[in-house]
Formats: sequence, C-alpha cells, structure tokens
Amino acid sequence: MKKGLFVLVLVCFSNMLFAQEDAWIYLEAKQNVATYISNPISILTQKAVDRKNAHGVVIDARDMPVNETYISQLKTATGITVMAKSKWFNAVHVRGTEVDINNLKTTFSFVDRIDFANKSLNGNKSVKQKKQSKLENILTDFAYGSAANQNQMVKVDQLHKLNYTGTGMTVAVLDAGFTNVNTMAAFQRLRNAGNIKGVYDFVDRDDNVYTNTSSDHGTWVLSTMAGYIENQYVGTAPDATYYLFTTEDGSSENPVEESYWVEAAERADSLGVDVINTSLGYTTYDNSNYSYTTANMDGNTAFITKGANIAFEKGMLLVTSAGNDGANAWQIVGAPADATGVFTIGSVNSLGVKAASSSIGSVFQSSQKPDVVAQGEGSAIITKNDIISTASGTSFSSPIMAGGMVCLWQALPNKTNAEIMQLVRQSASQFNNPDYFLGYGIPNLQTALNLALNIQNNFDASIKVYPNPVKERIYFEIPSEESQLNIALFDMLGKQVLNISVDAVNNQIDVSSLSKGLYILRLNSKKTSKSFKIIKQ
Repeated sequence: MKKGLFVLVLVCFSNMLFAQEDAWIYLEAKQNVATYISNPISILTQKAVDRKNAHGVVIDARDMPVNETYISQLKTATGITVMAKSKWFNAVHVRGTEVDINNLKTTFSFVDRIDFANKSLNGNKSVKQKKQSKLENILTDFAYGSAANQNQMVKVDQLHKLNYTGTGMTVAVLDAGFTNVNTMAAFQRLRNAGNIKGVYDFVDRDDNVYTNTSSDHGTWVLSTMAGYIENQYVGTAPDATYYLFTTEDGSSENPVEESYWVEAAERADSLGVDVINTSLGYTTYDNSNYSYTTANMDGNTAFITKGANIAFEKGMLLVTSAGNDGANAWQIVGAPADATGVFTIGSVNSLGVKAASSSIGSVFQSSQKPDVVAQGEGSAIITKNDIISTASGTSFSSPIMAGGMVCLWQALPNKTNAEIMQLVRQSASQFNNPDYFLGYGIPNLQTALNLALNIQNNFDASIKVYPNPVKERIYFEIPSEESQLNIALFDMLGKQVLNISVDAVNNQIDVSSLSKGLYILRLNSKKTSKSFKIIKQ
C-alpha cells in the first residue's frame, strides 16, 4: 500500500510534513532571446522546427530553456528542493517551508514572483474538497479482434484501410508506469519498427519507465493506440512513433505532478511531437490547501491547464480524458481537460450510450466540454502480462480517440491542430446540437477525412486571399464567374467569430478587432469551397 506509513511515524513527522509547501518561482525575463530565435536548431530539434514552420507556429522566448545558472543557485538555498522546471512559464517548482520559499525573493534578484500551491498563502482562501484520484480509470485490413468495436465506432478502421495507420506521426504519452512495454509481445511490432523513440520518468528523473511497479496505467493506455496481437488486437495508431513519459507520482497527490506534466510537454514540443495523449486529471490534493474548486475549472486557472494551452499554441494536438467524476459530487471535467486548447474526450459504452462515470462540461468552461466521446466503458486493453482484458474510464476513450486523430492528421498533413480538431467535431453525431454530456457526439473519422478532401478538391485556385499573416484587412480576388463568396471565420476553439459575404466590389473584411492568433477561414460559393488557416498579427 503506497501510503501505508505507520501511525507512529505519521504522528512524529506530521509537523514536518505540513511545514513543507510547494510553490512556483517565476524568474526574470530571459536574455539573448533574439540570438536563440535566429538559430532555433540550438534549442529545438529539426523536426520541431519543421512542424512549427509548416503550421505557422511562431518560435519565441518560451522555446528558450530556463537559465541553468538560476536553477543552480536556487538549489543552494537553505531548505529548498528544486522539483521541476518549465521553460514555457520561465519558472521552477520548488518545495520548502513558507519562510524559506519567501526568502528566495529577497535572496535572489532574478526571482520575479512566487506563486504558492497553497492558495491561502497567496491571499486567496481555497475551499476544501474531497480527494480525487488523478488516474482516470476505475492498409491494411486488420483483424481487430477484441478491439473491433472501439475502432469501428469512430471509423478509424476505414482510415487504416487507406493505409493511414500513423506512419510518420509522433505521439507522446504522458502517464504513469509503462510496465513491461519493453518485453511484451503486444508491443513487439512497435519495438521491431524502432517506433519507441524515447522514454523518461520525470518523477524519479531516470529512464526506468518499464519497471514502475506502482501502476500499469500507462501500459494499458498505450495498448489502445499501439498494441498489436495478430488476429486478436489492433490499436488505433499501430504504426506511429511514440515517446513514453512518466509524469504521475502514484505515491501522493501533489501539484508538483502538474509541473512534471508541463516539463514533459515542453520536451515533447522540442522533439517535434505531433500529438500528446493525457489520461490523467487534476482536481484536489492530499493537502486540501492545494486543491482546486469546480469554479477553478474555467480553462485557464490550473497550472497544467495554462501549460496545455501553450502546448496548443506551439502547434501540438492535445487529446485528454474528460475524467470519471460524472456520478459523484465533483461531476465536471478536471484539469487539463478544461483547457480551451485541449480536445477533451468523454466516455460511452459499446452501444454509444454515455458512461455514468464520464465527467461532464459546465458553464465554468470557456469552450464546449467534452469535445467528443469514444468507447471508454468496457474498452479492450492489454495488461502487462500480455493478456487482453477490459477496463473502463475516460483514460481509455482518450487514447482510442487520440490514435484515430493521429491517423487523420497523417492523411491531412497540411492541416493545423485546430483544423484537425474542427474536422472531428464536424464529423460527430450531434455537431449541430452539442451538450455537456456527449459534447459534439461520436465522431466519424471517415467523414472527417471526406469533409477535408471534398473542400480541397473543389477549391478554385483562381480565388486569391491575401495578405496572410494579416493585421487589419483581408482582401479577396474573385473571378468573374463568381458573383459572391460567403466568408466564415472560426477561432482555434471552433467558435465562429465572423460571417460575411463579399463580392467583386466589396472584396475585403476588417479583422483589426480580433485578437492575435490562428483562425480558420471557410470560403463558400456556388462553385467552390475551401478552409484554410489565417494568422492574425
């Protein structure tokens, strides 16, 4: 039992334990930013640079590493343990007493501000919540065997028949232990192809992800995407390449795991990862002072949620389980599933009926949650002993869907993460009437692919749209045979922000009031249709 300490030990050391606090130390602005950005290969892999360039993702100061000299100095501070670091936030996660942590501000001039996980120490009282578990679980014409229903429900099997099985796509799985993945027959095909590109345990700071005896959760999750047993089982993206990162500490419930996750996401970005699957969720902690409230699940409060939004801005597709709180007092999706930039997956049974445990959306979220659903109740998985079994939870509907979206993105390599997300939403069973229970419904990945291909094939290249990137106005050059174009503009969440018609005389639209970022412009006429990205500067 992980937390089975003797009562006597707990009593003797309780004062010491409660004296320890967790905090994020935000550092002063990074230096030599222009030098790094002018030579991005010094801080990113070539694959990462290519992915960003292909999708119009700006390389900026957030891609620069944290100043290691600062970290070294923090490590020498009295009573301070450095737990994790984040280049996106230019911050370091530390642990120590409240006094020792506060002393960092006066001791080191490079410390910009301190944010305690215990919100009461920042001046905001937190509400105690019941502790929740972060592990959300209670080309071929493949013979899918036990995995047939979960593949066929979202029609990823149809993409496989077109030879879109994940080849060339890179996935990072951020989870708990990946026990026996290095020896299991179910992953022999993956290993033989050299498709496990790297592993790391951000909790223990080593590469021993295969020997974690505290949890097999990562093994189960990976099996739904990459598992393969001939004629018995096929995952949704069996030919993708994978990085396996442990960010979950099974011995405790502490916000440092949010920092581990952000650190892993940053590494995934620098390695050129396309898709991250997260079958973890964060709501409340062992120390209730660190816990979130349901109102905090607003898409931009939790540290991990803010990190997920940056990961989306960096061009990656974030697929995350909604959570398994639908039948208890908490009910709603947790972090990072609440993030506006995350594609959140709920759970249904084999017949497409909502699983009672699947967390629901709420008015607190700034975007539709969940986005879609997939089979999470009675999902077929492969255990660490190479046994095909079943398990239930959004922990499994998420990777099933993530693998399907990997295959879709392989088929549509010029699409952005936002465009892939929107295509999947559009293909889903209740796209025109989403709700807090199923979101947009059960996707049809074959329909999503057809939507994209039809738009591309019907596009009239004589229609010109410029400039892109744009600051104030977008202009349209319209051929004489087209009398009018209908223009719809969507933000990265799929929300329509503009709908207008243009013609040869009134051939421009004003976007000066829109926020900077990536938008999807959909152009329709009697003869043509097209969707593509617009970058607003």
